[in-house]
Amino acid sequence: MHTLTVFVGCVLFWAAASVCAEENVSPGINDHYYDADYQRWRATFERPGREVYDRRDVVLDALAIQPGQHIADIGAGTGLYTIPMAHLTGPEGVVYAVDITENFVRQIGRRAAAQGLFNVKGIVNAPESSGLPPQSTDLIFISNTYHHFEYPQTILKSIYAALKPNGRMVIIDFEKQAGISSSWIMGHVRSAREEVIKEVSQAGFKLTHDKSDVLSQNYFLIFSK
Repeated sequence: MHTLTVFVGCVLFWAAASVCAEENVSPGINDHYYDADYQRWRATFERPGREVYDRRDVVLDALAIQPGQHIADIGAGTGLYTIPMAHLTGPEGVVYAVDITENFVRQIGRRAAAQGLFNVKGIVNAPESSGLPPQSTDLIFISNTYHHFEYPQTILKSIYAALKPNGRMVIIDFEKQAGISSSWIMGHVRSAREEVIKEVSQAGFKLTHDKSDVLSQNYFLIFSK
């Protein structure tokens, strides 16, 4: 596995001297991930009762991944989706495991190699950037991670630049509904579905499909450039 350590700061791929003017919308939300224990979080992320784990096969079917595609799993965590995506895209494809946690990226690489998957490339990204090369991906997948974006408009610009012209971006995240959602979701998740759609649209994306009917606790949105 090739681990790519990206720069830290506000310089973006398409503008060598960009200044990061966006205010951090969720200061500290990711602090406990920077030195996170992989096995502890794998037991949390990959457990029965967590919808994106229980319904992972349904989600993957809805993505219609094709052999040879280049995919980025942003907020890859412990590799819940990275590993099956690498199987689906095959040796001619690439799956970028993107996460701010270096240990997560390292362990995903080891897990992939143990399964004979050598098409997984690790990227340790900064909060302001996906760390992905321009026009490198057919599909960008963001599961239960959008609400962790500290600089949403800045990183969305980076994601936009990383997508190929006909590329897709998928966002799966918690439904946030007063009187219905848990107190944890109401306090932890920054924006509800409609606010997320508005933010993403402001970054130049268009909502093309809503597959939220396959989930009950999360929405499932597909955007294009």
